[in-house]
Amino acid sequence: MACLLSALVSCKTGVKPAIPEDKALEARVEKTLKGMDLDTKIGQMVQLNIDLVVNNDGLDEAKMERVFGRWKIGSILNVYKGEAQSREYTAELISGLQDASMKYIGIPMIYGLDMIHGATYLAEGTLFPQEINIAATFDTRHATNLGHVLAYETRAAMCPWTFSPVMDLGRDPRWSRAWESFGEDCLVQSEMAVAETRAIQEEGVAACLKHYMAYGAPFSGKDRTPAILAVHDMREKYFRPFKECIEAGALSVMVNSASVNGMPVHASKMLLTDWLKEGLNWDGMLVTDWADVNNLFTREHIAADRKEALAQAINAGIDMVMEPYDTLCCVDLKAAVQEKLIPMSRIDDAVRRILRLKYRLGLFDNPTWSTTAFDKFAGPEFEAMAYQAALESEVLLKNDGILPINKGSRILVAGPCANSMRTLSGGWTYTWQGTDDPAYVDRFNTISEALALKFGRDKVKCVSGIEFDQSRYEWQKELDINIPSVVAAARGVDVVVLCLGENSYCETPGNMDDLNLSTNQKDLLKAVASTGKPVVLVLNEGRPRVIGDVEPLANAVVDVMLPSNYGSDALAELLAGDANFSGKLPFTYPKHVNALHTYDYKVSENVETMEGEYNYDAVMDVQWPFGFGLSYTTFGYSDFKCSKSEFKSGDMLDFEVTVTNTGSIAGKEAVLLYSSDIVASMVPDVRRLRAFTKVDLLPGESKTVRMSVPADELAFVGQDGKWHLEKGAFRFSSGPCSCYADCVETTVK
Repeated sequence: MACLLSALVSCKTGVKPAIPEDKALEARVEKTLKGMDLDTKIGQMVQLNIDLVVNNDGLDEAKMERVFGRWKIGSILNVYKGEAQSREYTAELISGLQDASMKYIGIPMIYGLDMIHGATYLAEGTLFPQEINIAATFDTRHATNLGHVLAYETRAAMCPWTFSPVMDLGRDPRWSRAWESFGEDCLVQSEMAVAETRAIQEEGVAACLKHYMAYGAPFSGKDRTPAILAVHDMREKYFRPFKECIEAGALSVMVNSASVNGMPVHASKMLLTDWLKEGLNWDGMLVTDWADVNNLFTREHIAADRKEALAQAINAGIDMVMEPYDTLCCVDLKAAVQEKLIPMSRIDDAVRRILRLKYRLGLFDNPTWSTTAFDKFAGPEFEAMAYQAALESEVLLKNDGILPINKGSRILVAGPCANSMRTLSGGWTYTWQGTDDPAYVDRFNTISEALALKFGRDKVKCVSGIEFDQSRYEWQKELDINIPSVVAAARGVDVVVLCLGENSYCETPGNMDDLNLSTNQKDLLKAVASTGKPVVLVLNEGRPRVIGDVEPLANAVVDVMLPSNYGSDALAELLAGDANFSGKLPFTYPKHVNALHTYDYKVSENVETMEGEYNYDAVMDVQWPFGFGLSYTTFGYSDFKCSKSEFKSGDMLDFEVTVTNTGSIAGKEAVLLYSSDIVASMVPDVRRLRAFTKVDLLPGESKTVRMSVPADELAFVGQDGKWHLEKGAFRFSSGPCSCYADCVETTVK
């Protein structure tokens, strides 16, 4: 008999507000709203690209008069000339726009920037590793540091709103934005995103959660294409990170550009209003993604024209329309209201949410502020945080004893990622697609430069053998193929550090047709291995590229993913043994292009061959599992305990496990706690991550690690769309490399 828990979403009026109500603030919002005519309300609901208010020399007075004076536009986004600018110039630009908004409307505009892994669009800003690396640390302190630094430096440039964190579950490695996420697990995604969101908003900047929701699950694997998902998976896994961030006080949300189960999310009242706004009693603001209202009629074909599309989106719950290039959007939006396609009550609700956000950020009282006192900007404290995050995010996947590299070794650094900053940082780095422009990256070290500094310039030689095309959208093109040059150089060294992977890309330009690592790069690995010299394979990639056929040729494998500007320095420390690996994979690394799995697969996906003519066979064959990561030391797990042998809804389960450093050097271990539902009324996941933490241990040292799990976390969403915690046994486990090293069982009463 199932014990029914509360539904994930509820439209009951008694739901506790996600953000506590401020009556004084609400009174100011209502007073401002009452003083606005329809044109002003419409204008506040539209966001334009920076191009519409600038010329080649900067702000254009005539354009600003048109945008703010005629159209009453409420928000501007993006970066001048499409590339990072100095913080002084950015602050000057935003200040000028704010002055114009106050002059012509009397209401502050809100400026938004995509600050993804740090101050993305500030030339001098501090860049952290991408979110996929932050997840690999399995330590939320790095997400907190990222949020604080990102927001501090964003505010130092007078920008009050950042389109971050990205919190789409990266459960399909084909997807071009997998590296922007915190990986495939909804708990890791939630914990990291909540930590970053809180930190951003503690600095006085509004977070914008994106992209709500299921954007990272395209059925085709291509960006901005439809998702087809079971509703129980949506509610249980894809909705969770957004729900928890909303409950942590997130002020705004950006919407998924694609469709889910046949309905574009921008037109889904169920997802935008029923689940999010009313279900969570949330009074924040929903903004579209780039021109996505237009896509309702130009691409999705659920509307006949923009007026109808605007009505669909606004009625579904959209508050602000990101219409990058066309102020005539205001005309169509007004016409939709006048023709009663959109009720005035919905317009007023949207404008209240926009005004509420601006009041919460203090923009009405201080539309601009002094940016001279941000003395930590791009300083050593922030640099150290970014470096430490990189150090703890790089994952050792294989080591037959070649690592650490002896200090006196002669080293060849080769491959297309050997001497590139663009590959280390990925997209959203100074430009949308990333860049190797010396003006931004010359002060940082590539992998070959960092290894030369660590091991000696006379000991390290770089011969790439393959170069990536540096054109904006030609990220897959490989040039200057010269494998023999690498083979010749390898004969004169002791070890080859072969840096393979991907050039930078972002969004739809990153779509691809084959998850295999390129033929050229695999051929390079084969040729180097044929010399007999030991090979350390360094994977520098935004998503796991399939290498199953060539992985045995490498003596060691390190996946650095996208560790950004300090990632090469961290790698040099790790390869030299001056620091220890502690990262673990936040995704499942596939072994075959037609076998893409997640760690929480259904138990029936991995079964032994049946006897008889049918010969049924389903095998989970992956390159490396979720949570896998090696170290230069070893860890033992013992005395695994649970506080309850029986439990019920509302209980808290407290776990203990003793972790011991059984090796000879200090190390950090990410301790992961899993549960398995033994029997359930729906096919259960083979296991689910329920808690994680990280412990630092000296050689021979033991520590008792404690983790707690609310019993209701063990519930699942049934076919009826409601949460169920069923009577029966659960198995809990924790151990090295995500194995079932120690297990206990406990039972629902």
